[in-house]
Amino acid sequence: MTEALELTAGGRTVRLSNPDKVYFPQRGFTKRDIAEYYLSVGDGILRALRNRPTTLERYPDGVDGESFFQKRAPKNTPEWIPTGRISFPSGRHADEICPTETGAVLWAANLGCLTFHPWPVRREDTEHPDELRIDLDPQPGTDYADAVRAALELREVLRELGLTGWPKTSGGRGLHVFVPIRPVWTFVQVRRAAIAVARELERRAPERVTTAWWKEERGAKVFVDYNQTARDRTIASAYSLRPRPHAPVSAPLRWEEVPDAVPEDFDLATMPARFAELGDVHSGMDEQPCGMEAALELADRDEHDHGLGDLPYPPEHPKMKGEPKRVQPSRAKK
Repeated sequence: MTEALELTAGGRTVRLSNPDKVYFPQRGFTKRDIAEYYLSVGDGILRALRNRPTTLERYPDGVDGESFFQKRAPKNTPEWIPTGRISFPSGRHADEICPTETGAVLWAANLGCLTFHPWPVRREDTEHPDELRIDLDPQPGTDYADAVRAALELREVLRELGLTGWPKTSGGRGLHVFVPIRPVWTFVQVRRAAIAVARELERRAPERVTTAWWKEERGAKVFVDYNQTARDRTIASAYSLRPRPHAPVSAPLRWEEVPDAVPEDFDLATMPARFAELGDVHSGMDEQPCGMEAALELADRDEHDHGLGDLPYPPEHPKMKGEPKRVQPSRAKK
């Protein structure tokens, strides 16, 4: 192994141990390649992570080795990386790193972090999300092209509700659409708004879109995963590498790119050149946060006029008031 090297980001020098260690064997990408990638897109990923409690998805032996999610800040976290205290559904809490400079991203990359999972809150106020995140997840029998079609229809739904969405590839088969919002609503309210948006999208394309939580009920459709807005659920950040053999990244897109772009266009090797040419295409995302009043009014109408109340929470969540039975339909019939 080559001796450790030092990389500088914004005046901060970060030590990189074992820089020649291979993390993506199929393409030969090393830890050094990963760190230099994050340095090349530093302004973009820092915009996505700044002041957000962030879970680290670590692969210390590369994508073919074991991995784990690190929620609590490691004991060796430098003093210059701040932390934020978040509360889990269980009532327990943890202090997570909250990057404020690109050096924090490089430091995490040295620990084998490939993917960054930021909370939709800032460390100054961890109870009120400032992003509504919508995950379009193609189910078996569908593909990325189906997610694209759903995203374009979703854009219109959001527009009618006074919401501005910012799309990005997931790095896999799906698409994410993030909506910056004013941090005045709770996790429960943001999730309620996400459900209302998902149901409206489902009404407009019932043969192609579903909000069914149970896989046995989804069919060959695009699932709008409303539970990604539940407390302690996170989505890979923009510019994060994804742990797949070809080293894809979660790529921010402009809406005009969505119809033609494909996930294979964006990986560790290609994104630096795109970023050098275009910069962060989501750089203006935080400048005009949206209000969720119209989406919450839609949720109220769904409940009052159509009897559409809450939907099941993830299994690790405590039972919530108004939540339907958390039982798989086929088992409930038995």
